[in-house]
Amino acid sequence: MNKWIELFFGLILVIGAILVMWYSTGWGSFWNFKHAAWEFLKGGAFWFVLGIGALFILLGISDLKE
Repeated sequence: MNKWIELFFGLILVIGAILVMWYSTGWGSFWNFKHAAWEFLKGGAFWFVLGIGALFILLGISDLKE
């Protein structure tokens, strides 16, 4: 993958995950999730997307050094 695409895609994933989690628990909560298992899955999806985004950012930075 191109180093700039990796950086851009990683930033989009990280910012998107943070915004979705903020919006789902913030003032505009249109997802009214109350079930404990669903909350667990939402948290897992958040950390998964955030980790993939961080991975792409690190890969892009390491490609910039080369």
